[in-house]
Amino acid sequence: MGVGEVLSRRAFLGRAAVGAFGLLTLPACGPGGPGHGVGPGALDVWVWQDAADKVQQAAVDRFNASGAGRARLNRVPGDGYEDKLRVAIGSSKAPDVFFNWGGASVKEYADAGELLDLTPMLQADTAFGKAFLPSVLQAGMVGDRYYGIPMRGTQPVLVFYNKAVFADAGVSPPETWDDVTALIAIFTEQGVTPFALAGADAWAELMWLEYLVDRFGGPGVFERVKNGDVRGWRDPAVLRAAKAVVDLIERGAFGHSFSAVGYNAGGASALLSRGRAAMQLMGSWEYANQLAADPEFARGRLGWTTFPTVTDGRGDPDAVVGNPNNFWSVTAGVRDPEAAFAFLRTAAEDAYAADLVGQGAVPTTTDAASFLDRSADPAFARFQYDLVQRASTFTVSWDQALPSAQATGMLTLIRKLFAAQLAPAELVEALTALPRG
Repeated sequence: MGVGEVLSRRAFLGRAAVGAFGLLTLPACGPGGPGHGVGPGALDVWVWQDAADKVQQAAVDRFNASGAGRARLNRVPGDGYEDKLRVAIGSSKAPDVFFNWGGASVKEYADAGELLDLTPMLQADTAFGKAFLPSVLQAGMVGDRYYGIPMRGTQPVLVFYNKAVFADAGVSPPETWDDVTALIAIFTEQGVTPFALAGADAWAELMWLEYLVDRFGGPGVFERVKNGDVRGWRDPAVLRAAKAVVDLIERGAFGHSFSAVGYNAGGASALLSRGRAAMQLMGSWEYANQLAADPEFARGRLGWTTFPTVTDGRGDPDAVVGNPNNFWSVTAGVRDPEAAFAFLRTAAEDAYAADLVGQGAVPTTTDAASFLDRSADPAFARFQYDLVQRASTFTVSWDQALPSAQATGMLTLIRKLFAAQLAPAELVEALTALPRG
């Protein structure tokens, strides 16, 4: 993959969800495709098609049986989902309720008045609003208004590590940035790559900048950029983060051939499981991928921890980045708003949370903890849930939060930074000059 080629983050997250659930089913879309075949008065509900959509189908079945309304689930294939949605929104074939990635991904529709503002509903039904972890519910906002309801599992970015490699070295996982630099020296001396990095995928490199900017400058730095103020890229935290990345590379943190290592092919994960790398910064789906590729390693020697704190950082050490959740949004032309609201409430039901856990996901409802013992790995599920529960903020991955053209340009620039084709100061200037649309 060349520097100018980047994998769509949203497309990857769809594939990651498939990996997490271990089994891909690709039934055809409903007869006639999205928007067709829905009976009069029934809600047309679009969901990303994968193995996890069984949970949404079960919710639709319970909703229809309840008498609160009628709905039909349209499983829309992931490839081209956003294009299909873009064509349908505002037309007579628009869905009533649809799957998305949160506030940033639906901002253009909200700004154009194509979505129903859910704020009045949440204000009128405070118990429903309080049913979700605050940091996750906020990720469904556009400005100060709510446009999304969490409906799948959370996917925070974590530091995974090989317990055996750490035990052999007689060291502990990093808690501070000083720990990170000390461990890099120890592992490189022992011939172990400190951090596996899928450098062939720009989104894997992006995770480093996301966390470093958050730790150095707090969530407000990227929030400015996300809201259209490109001067946010000039915040000192961005330059400091870019310099920290260069320092990591120069210390040998990622080895010497990381740019040729991919994630989808399992390259970075294999480095970790085989003990050739000590750690990997990756989304929580890494656990499921390791479990599928090397169950013995996943169950016995795979460890996980939070991103380290940094010296003099303005960010909260409890802040998290990654994929807070997926969301339901409602189009402005919804045929039955009250029925749509009733359907949204199914995402807060115990049966829905139990189904998510049964599929290997970690729900983001406030009472989901009571279901986590049913998870395949309760300890890992509880770690994620507790992390997100106490998070002061949960910043959405930048490439999901920005408009597509801007996100693609940003990923290309970040690849150049990691490839030493761009200096930190040049990165800042280039990011500031990216087109916003």
